[in-house]
Amino acid sequence: MGNIAVIGAGGRMGKALIETIAAAEGVQLSAALERPDSSLVGVDSGELAGIGRNNILVAASLDDVADDFDLLIDFSIPAVTAANAEFCAAHGKKMVIGTTGLNEKQLQSVIDASRNNAICMASNYATGVNLCFKLAELAAQVLGDEADIEISEAHHRYKIDAPSGTALSLGESVAGALGRDLKEVAVYGREGQTGARDSQTIGFATVRAGDIVGDHTVLFAADGERVEITHKASSRMAFARGAVRAGKWLMEKESGLFDMQDVLGLK
Repeated sequence: MGNIAVIGAGGRMGKALIETIAAAEGVQLSAALERPDSSLVGVDSGELAGIGRNNILVAASLDDVADDFDLLIDFSIPAVTAANAEFCAAHGKKMVIGTTGLNEKQLQSVIDASRNNAICMASNYATGVNLCFKLAELAAQVLGDEADIEISEAHHRYKIDAPSGTALSLGESVAGALGRDLKEVAVYGREGQTGARDSQTIGFATVRAGDIVGDHTVLFAADGERVEITHKASSRMAFARGAVRAGKWLMEKESGLFDMQDVLGLK
């Protein structure tokens, strides 16, 4: 039985993860954490997630539960994730990371940690989104330079990074299939007299509003026809189920940095 710890137990994603782990086979929740100054520290994590008492009290620090888990699921913020990766590297813990927006230094912390411990890091853990990565890559290969490519995404008002990590991953899938460097061809928003569209560019558009869980569309627009690949998430449970699936898959790995494409066998 794999023992899993969840960071951010009181957040929307944390609660979804606790509920999902409780219903999953082969794994169990063994630790739940919140910020040291959170009023939720000491609260029963099962009651917090709305599934009834599970006797796993919310802890304030990984140090407090270092002996209680095998794998950490982290959907937090970049600085916290980088620090947690260093902790897990030092204590032989595996990680499933859903945090996006890491800078190069923070990402390097994750890469370094994966040399001795197995880590799965993905911008999106929904099975359907990962299928869309593959479909977008295939569409780009077939349509080639005949189509203009635009990626749009929408999320809730609280999301702190833009474009979303999923949108960027879609862009990487498309750019890779076309032999382009996304850093060189990405256009993030347009305003004013922008001139005619450069056919090599990949455009990004972002919406932040309400309680939108996550919508993503890749548009391939050629003369006379359009192809759209769209995924819409209606519940965070799709991400939670994927993350737990990744965690179970990761239990069999000793070290290395993987993503959800590896978990699903799409590579």
